Amino acid sequence: MNALPAPGRPWRRPMMLADLDAVAAIEAGVYAFPWSRANFADALSAGNLAEVLEAEALVGYFIALAGVDEMHLLNITIAPARQGGGCGTLLLDAVAAHARARRLSRLWLEVRVSNERAQALYRRRGFTAVGRRRGYYPAALGREDAVLMSLDLPPGAP
Repeated sequence: MNALPAPGRPWRRPMMLADLDAVAAIEAGVYAFPWSRANFADALSAGNLAEVLEAEALVGYFIALAGVDEMHLLNITIAPARQGGGCGTLLLDAVAAHARARRLSRLWLEVRVSNERAQALYRRRGFTAVGRRRGYYPAALGREDAVLMSLDLPPGAP
């Protein structure tokens, strides 16, 4: 039986150094203040959890940092042409599954106050807003606040 995914259907795999040009291109196409290629290389060399999503080409990725009993989602991005099609949900659920598999109790993330679309996705997946980080993100006219969100991962939950 063939283990390859159906054409056009996205699949996940670990991020590799060879992916960084494509990852950085997506990042630059989505954000006004993107992570650099070097930021991604540093995240990989630090041993952070990093996966890409492919569907003929790379369409998204995430970077997460596992701690003692919680995980912090550092970056999750979907290429503009694939946004709204479920790829973000697929990656977000994968991060939560990794955290549960490690028996971590909580998943954290920050999101720009202005990024209502992402906040809505996070709420649909069970995240709640628990705080605000003032001036967290660079912005065109100074700094922008972040909404701090968390997802509880109770023991034994799927």
